[in-house]
This record gives sequence, C-alpha cells and structure tokens, in this order.
Amino acid sequence: MSREAVLAELHALRDKVTGVTDSAVATVDGMLIASDTAEVRPDVLAALAAAALGLGKSTGNEVGMGELREVVTRCQRGHIVVYAVSAGRLLVVLGDEGLDIARLHLESRPAVTRLGAL
Repeated sequence: MSREAVLAELHALRDKVTGVTDSAVATVDGMLIASDTAEVRPDVLAALAAAALGLGKSTGNEVGMGELREVVTRCQRGHIVVYAVSAGRLLVVLGDEGLDIARLHLESRPAVTRLGAL
C-alpha cells in the first residue's frame, strides 16, 4: 500500500466534505498506516478506531446483520466514523459539529473501495 496514495485519498476527503477535521487509515489491529491529523494523536486514533470497528463487527455478527460497513459515533462536538476497508484495514474520519455526514458517506464509499484496492 503506497503511503502517498493513501494520503491523497485522505486529503481528498477533507477537501470534498465540509467538516472533516482528521482522518487515518490503520490495520484492524490498530497499527497506523497513514494519517491526515492536526491535533489528534494518530497512533491512539488508530488503536481506538480498531477497537470500535471490532466491537461493531462483533455486535453485527451477534445480531445477524451481516458484514459491517461502518461505525458512527456522535459526540457533543462532532462525529467519529470508522469504515471497514478490507479484512485487514480501516478508515477513520473525524468531523466537527458542521460535518456533512450524508456527504461523508457518499464520498467515503468510493474512497473505501479505492483504499481497499491499494
């Protein structure tokens, strides 16, 4: 996986979606691959996103909802969205209160496909 290609995808999401503040791609065991972050510790973000993805996958499997696509967490000052990229990778996107969540989902799905192909 080319780090430059991953960073290009992360920068494109920030440019295309209002409210995106930070993003990263990591392995499902929490190892950082690449990040576009300002004030967030990317290694910690990767580890916590992996935990959120794992919990979402377990919950989806337990209730018979099929393959996990994303986990969305809404907080007082924004959103945390974790997307399953492949069996071994994830994309995590942070957004402020003004995050256009519908636009994020629209733009992230093709990005997830491209990231999965890298």
